[in-house]
Amino acid sequence: MSAEIEPRLRLFFALPLPPALRLQVENWRNGLAIEGHLLAGSDLHLTLAFLGSQPCSSLARLKRLAAGLHAQQSFCLCLDRLQCWQGGLLHLAPGQVPAALLVLQQNLHAALAQAGFSLETRPYCPHLSLARGSRLPALVSPCAFSWQVEHFALFVSHQQADGSRYQLIGQWPLQLRTS
Repeated sequence: MSAEIEPRLRLFFALPLPPALRLQVENWRNGLAIEGHLLAGSDLHLTLAFLGSQPCSSLARLKRLAAGLHAQQSFCLCLDRLQCWQGGLLHLAPGQVPAALLVLQQNLHAALAQAGFSLETRPYCPHLSLARGSRLPALVSPCAFSWQVEHFALFVSHQQADGSRYQLIGQWPLQLRTS
């Protein structure tokens, strides 16, 4: 008798874009002469922690962990740099990384590691992926996409013939700043 294999999910924590901003970024990107595979507008996000393949049973534990991240502050994030990494990932990045973003990412990573999840060890480089197999376009209109980040979320990645699609599993608020 063979043991049943528990289904697995590809999971990650990220900052989802507000719908209006997502549309602005998508329209701006679509106005550029970009080569490669464009990511679906509905999938635009800024990753905080990639968990990879996890058993479905880990969802409840991940949700409790996320809910337990107390005293994380909301912050303004401005994506104002169009860049392309050597592997062809065209993305937007912040020219100035907010300290609160780094604190959120580091606290999330620490909580995940303490809970026994394996994480990537490369340095964190916040970015919003726009296209794969690409390069910087010759002409680029200036960009500066800003928003007040008020929550973070857990997503599942579904592999499809034309690439991955992301589904929101849960989201958790960040505390508003009291000046």
